[in-house]
Amino acid sequence: MPELPEVEALAGFLTERVVGRTVERVLPVAVSVLKTYDPPLTAVEGRAVTAVRRYGKFLDLATGDGPHLVVHLARAGWLRWQDRLPDAPPRPGKGPLALRVRLAGGGGFDLTEAGTQKRLAVYCVREANDVPGVDRLGPDPLDPAFTPEAFTGLLRGERRRIKGVLRDQSVIAGIGNAYSDEILHAARMSPFKLAATLTDAEAAELYEALGTTLREAVERSRGQAAAELKAGKRTGLRVHGRTGEPCPVCGDTIREVSFSDSSLQYCPTCQTGGKPLADRRLSRLLK
Repeated sequence: MPELPEVEALAGFLTERVVGRTVERVLPVAVSVLKTYDPPLTAVEGRAVTAVRRYGKFLDLATGDGPHLVVHLARAGWLRWQDRLPDAPPRPGKGPLALRVRLAGGGGFDLTEAGTQKRLAVYCVREANDVPGVDRLGPDPLDPAFTPEAFTGLLRGERRRIKGVLRDQSVIAGIGNAYSDEILHAARMSPFKLAATLTDAEAAELYEALGTTLREAVERSRGQAAAELKAGKRTGLRVHGRTGEPCPVCGDTIREVSFSDSSLQYCPTCQTGGKPLADRRLSRLLK
């Protein structure tokens, strides 16, 4: 799933290519992709894109005083830029294409989604906050207002495991399964540790690991073409998706805990005192 660093890079990529250009057509291909009907997609057509912004994992294409086209790529969605789009309109079918945005003067982008679980979402709204997922977002960890004190306040009274808290978009915007693994590894912290039990020193270390991990990932992604971002993300991950490989810090074997719809990776030596975590395969543990 694209997370904060990749969506930030996509926002920069699109800013260079679409701001100031007019949307000629917006063509939904998959029935499931469009989540709103008022205003209609045609309300974006004929308007110039004035800004591209990121809200958590959402991309927002603004058209001045006109509607916003807001995109959430979900787990398997992606954006594919083309300097020249096919002349013929796309046909609905079983392929990955979900929606096409054609710009005046040529070029544009496709939104695609692999797999059978169709969760990619596109909203045409008057304001970005009209999207429920955007309106519910917690603070952005790259915002200067996201201070150590603000972070500690978010953890106070949290009885959930820290992995689940980091992934909760209403607590902190933009962090998903992959970067929560990376942050906790950098902080040498168990993903099952209860957030409310963190000492001041542990909270400070986690805050530092969170900021450093995300800023470094953003820097790695900056300037990359959209087609390169997926591979760039994978090469920068130290534990996530690397079950069975040696930990780059201590050499221990990276372990995995599986749930009904996801898994986490961690290093026992770095994070859990050398003890493997129980793999109960119960998704409720991280809700």
